[in-house]
Amino acid sequence: MKIELLKTFLEVSRTLHFRLASENLFITQSAVSARIKLLEEDLGVLLFDRSQKHLKITPEGHRLVKHANEMLLMWQKTKQDISIAETDALQLVVGSMMSIWDIILQGWLQKIHRNLDDVSLFTSTYSPIELRKSVLNRIVDIAFLFEPPYVEELVTERVASVPLHLVSTEPCHSEDVFRLENYIMVDYGDSVNAQHLREFNDAPPAKHYMSQPRIALNFILDAGGSAYLPRQMIFDYLKSERLFMVENTPIYSRDVYAIYLAKSQKVDVIKQALHLFPNVKV
Repeated sequence: MKIELLKTFLEVSRTLHFRLASENLFITQSAVSARIKLLEEDLGVLLFDRSQKHLKITPEGHRLVKHANEMLLMWQKTKQDISIAETDALQLVVGSMMSIWDIILQGWLQKIHRNLDDVSLFTSTYSPIELRKSVLNRIVDIAFLFEPPYVEELVTERVASVPLHLVSTEPCHSEDVFRLENYIMVDYGDSVNAQHLREFNDAPPAKHYMSQPRIALNFILDAGGSAYLPRQMIFDYLKSERLFMVENTPIYSRDVYAIYLAKSQKVDVIKQALHLFPNVKV
């Protein structure tokens, strides 16, 4: 099965439009149609319902989306691994939840680049369930989560603690912050959410709910408001007084964990990489 067919399928599944897919892929609309037809013939199923006015993905097409993304990732990983073979570099595949990338991993990647010359990085973003599966299946060498799985084959290490502070785009007291027009409730997982509900049970409902701290940060910087955000993310904004700490409010904390296979062939380089986090013992 050609990689081009899978790339075309994913673009059509995203746009649900052959013309838009062709423009995004820089090929003709007839080429898009031909590739989808060939893929359907190879699989023996219809991937898109063309009987209605608007293109609709079939249940079989929905199932293929996940597999197509995994196959493309493996193909990219394979190409990189082969291309670095002549340089004696070692590929380290790092997976993480999106929010953890934003909070602590960008700087860590820079440390790997500066300190481990023989390591070639390959990064990707997954959900927590996909991260566990990808590590167990040796697709990802090391993954980062807030709540790690307790699986016998996996080594789990706490690599960072992330303090969460209530900040606002204008100076205010704790009793006033929830009266601001835009209070954003950021999802940091069940444990933090439960603490927040207990300690602010008399507060009015949040104006908005967001899953990623980066999205909440950008929103309140543009529109004004307040949110609990990681200290690592807000330091420069506090210094420039674009954000203000709300005093006398609880400070929450989320631990970040690394997981990797105990019997991975890359254990040595994984441990070297983890040592680049401050105060980490592996």
